Amino acid sequence: MVRKVLSTQDPRLRQKSKSVGKIDKKILSLIDDLKDTLKSQNDPEGVGLAAPQIGVFLRVFVMRYEGKITPVINPEVIELSKETNDPAKGRKKKIKKQKEYAMEGCLSLPHYYGPVQRSRDVKLKYQNTKMGTVTKSLSGFPAQIVQHEIDHLNGRIFVDRLFEQKRQLFQLKKGEWHEVELP
Repeated sequence: MVRKVLSTQDPRLRQKSKSVGKIDKKILSLIDDLKDTLKSQNDPEGVGLAAPQIGVFLRVFVMRYEGKITPVINPEVIELSKETNDPAKGRKKKIKKQKEYAMEGCLSLPHYYGPVQRSRDVKLKYQNTKMGTVTKSLSGFPAQIVQHEIDHLNGRIFVDRLFEQKRQLFQLKKGEWHEVELP
């Protein structure tokens, strides 16, 4: 069932989510709702959705990458790389042509994006829907999705990261980027 996505202005999104103890019909139904809700998002299209975004404060999210939606239960970051998605960070020589960041957005704040600095690689341990433990190393965009969704499970949104990193928020209107002031 498609569920309503909470807005970033909803104070409930600041709650930390609780671990899932048992994967039962209720959790499988939640995962189906997350998948249906994610699939229904087309303006903008979503690549991840955490349970808190639909008002359920459990450590569950789904991510879409390369056409496949993967459920992630009780994620635990084992390792984050020191290397980030910032192409100039940590290099002694200047880069002649600066690459752009992947502009990160959120279904709880549609049409707003920002260049959030995240670890380039993440090693993740989580449970699948059969209570099996999965350990996976992710790089690039999938690693960014995972870090974004885990932030939701911890009561954080991407704008918090932009504020901490003193980076700009942008709104996409009619195909044009417009800078937005952060409070």
